[in-house]
Amino acid sequence: MADSSLTIRTIDSTELPEFHQVFAWSFLDEPSGEHRWLKVLELERTHAVFDGDEMVGTGGILTRELTVPGGVQAHAGAVTVVGVKPGHRRRGMASLLMRTQLHSMHEAGEPIGILWASEGGIYRRFGYGEYASSVSMLTMPTRMPFHPGVSVSPTRIRQVTREEAMPFMREVHDRVRRTRTGWLSRVEKSWEVHLSDAERDRGGLTSYRYCLHPEGYVVFRVKHDGDNGGPKNELHVHELVCETEQAYVDLYRFLLDLDLAGSISFFTAADDPILHMVDNPRKVRRELTDGLWLRVVDVEKALPLRRYSSDVDSVLEVEDSLCPWNSGRWRFTAKGGEAVVTRTEDPADVSLDVAALGSAYLGGTRLSALRRAHRVVEHTAGHVDALSLAFLGTHEPHCPEVF
Repeated sequence: MADSSLTIRTIDSTELPEFHQVFAWSFLDEPSGEHRWLKVLELERTHAVFDGDEMVGTGGILTRELTVPGGVQAHAGAVTVVGVKPGHRRRGMASLLMRTQLHSMHEAGEPIGILWASEGGIYRRFGYGEYASSVSMLTMPTRMPFHPGVSVSPTRIRQVTREEAMPFMREVHDRVRRTRTGWLSRVEKSWEVHLSDAERDRGGLTSYRYCLHPEGYVVFRVKHDGDNGGPKNELHVHELVCETEQAYVDLYRFLLDLDLAGSISFFTAADDPILHMVDNPRKVRRELTDGLWLRVVDVEKALPLRRYSSDVDSVLEVEDSLCPWNSGRWRFTAKGGEAVVTRTEDPADVSLDVAALGSAYLGGTRLSALRRAHRVVEHTAGHVDALSLAFLGTHEPHCPEVF
């Protein structure tokens, strides 16, 4: 329960400096200069919590499209800049923010909420499911050969200026993101934030390098390193976007063969095929962590949006304390890839909370794994396995940007 002395409301432009300060302090950061995340805020969807006249909490929602299985574009509320001013924690502020945001999304007709979690122990209790998508940190040495079946084309890849790259990248990204589960739409301001290149954003690395292929592009920074034995510069890939498999092969070969480079690091999809392209996959080190956390805001609208891999007919009993319109039993019938969801009084085949449903929604986590974790209860034998297969997609969901 939130402290009764707290209030919440949207802010106006005159309150942005204070909002910036509270958010920066909540992350133990310096509130100097303009914080890049403030550029993308939608004031009418940006909330602050007050203790009397003092601003003590922050939170915002960004209006985005999220690609869900089947290449469907779903309206989603992207939750960002959630923070609590030091000295005001454990007063129910996060609960007040989350409840306000979820009701706002529901009123706006957004059936899905998404976020990146700064801490792993916070958001499940608000119905967000972890590992809705995953991120794989890959580190590999350069000069690795591909296996003999991989053909590299003679296409020339050009390094260009940011100004020359941007129009091409916008067009390619918008086409590609519509086919990749977990990718988001980008507005102009989100491009600015995603490719923010101020000195404080570089972490000691160089400015971004932009390299274009006719069917894709790669953006990376360089960390200069070396000794008497020669240069060992590190390439830190920020984004690699390809419309074709050939472009993917060509751009990876370009990176692996760059002169003076010793290694490549890349936060990428869990099923990035580079592991199966190189001739010695053990040289590719990877570390898997959570990406998107997903919240089903409206069960009746969200489940029919995406496409399904197999037919299934099950009654799901969903528990949702923050969005009471979701709670209850739903008959979920998928046939030919499409689903119908209706309320029912029939006995439940499977019981789960809304966070477990969010984890499984994009196909990133199997309901069968959540059953083994005691997050899903099966009442009718075989239904969890059938649902797990239905929710799987053709590739692992991945979101290539933090918002």
